[in-house]
Amino acid sequence: MRGIYIVANDRVSENAIALLSSIRAYDDQVPVYLIPFDDQYQQVAASLAELYQVQVFPDLEFLEQFTQTIGQIFDRDFLRLPNKMRKLIAWFGPLEEFLYIDTDILVFQKIAEVLDYLSEYDFLCCDYHHAGEGLKNVFSELVREQGIFSEAQLQDVFNSGFWGSKTGVISEAQMYELLRECAAHREYFDFSQQTTDQPILNYLVLKAMPKRLNLVRTMENAPGSWAGSAHFQEKNDRLYDREQPLWYLHWAGIAMRPGSPYRSLWEYYRYRNQAKPEFIAPLSPSKPLWQRALAKLTAKK
Repeated sequence: MRGIYIVANDRVSENAIALLSSIRAYDDQVPVYLIPFDDQYQQVAASLAELYQVQVFPDLEFLEQFTQTIGQIFDRDFLRLPNKMRKLIAWFGPLEEFLYIDTDILVFQKIAEVLDYLSEYDFLCCDYHHAGEGLKNVFSELVREQGIFSEAQLQDVFNSGFWGSKTGVISEAQMYELLRECAAHREYFDFSQQTTDQPILNYLVLKAMPKRLNLVRTMENAPGSWAGSAHFQEKNDRLYDREQPLWYLHWAGIAMRPGSPYRSLWEYYRYRNQAKPEFIAPLSPSKPLWQRALAKLTAKK
C-alpha cells in the first residue's frame, strides 16, 4: 500500500486542512495518515477525518516508545524536543511506499504518483536546497573537511518538508545506531536556525540509502517550490514556473499568516470545502471614565 504521512497537532490545524484540501483536489483515493506531534491532536484529527478521510497512525503505543527512545539517545541541549523526530516513524508504519509532507505545503497534482520512482530508488525528494542553500541548515563544513560524505553525496542534501521512501530500506536497529552517531557528533550539523530534524534526516538518508533521486533533476528547467520565490504565476488554482506546473509550494521559513506570499491561493484551498469566516473589525476599546469626563469638560469650554 502507498500513501502519505503528515505530522500535526491542533496548533497547525488550519495548515493541515489546507494541505489535505489540496491533496484531495487532485486525488480523492490516496490513503493519508496523521502522525500526532503530541497529545493535543484530537481536534485536527477529527476535522481531517470528517473532511478528507485521514486516519490516525495506527500504533500510538509504538509511536510513544519510538519518541522515548530518541529522547534517550540525544541530550536535551542537543535535541530539546524529541517529538520533532516523529516523522522518522514513517519507515515503520503501515504504508509500504510513502510520501511525507509538511503541513505548510500545498500540492498541485496527483502527488502520490511520484512514488512510481521507488521501483528504482530507495528515497526521493524534490527541491533545490542543494543548489540554493548548499550545506546551510544541514551540515557544517566539517563533514566536507573530514570526508564524512563525498562531494557527490553532499549534492544530495534536501529539505525535510517533502520526501518519499519505502519500508525495508532501514531497520529500527540501523536507525537507532545512526542516531547515536548523530548524537555523538553535534559538530557535524548546522543547527543555527533551529532546523533540528532536517540535518539529522539528511544524515540518515545519505548514510543508509544509496539509491536517491531528486525529482528536479529528472527534467530540464524543473519548477521550484519555495513560497519565497515571487515569480510563480497563478492559473486555475495552480502555480507555474516558466510555464512548468509546480509539484507543490512550501512556505519553508515563512510565517503562515495574512500578507504572506501566495496567501490568496492558500485561502482558496483552506476554504475549498468550508465557508470562509467573515472578517469582523475589532471594536474600538472604550475610553476610561476619566478621559470621557475630561472630554466633556473640554467640549463645554
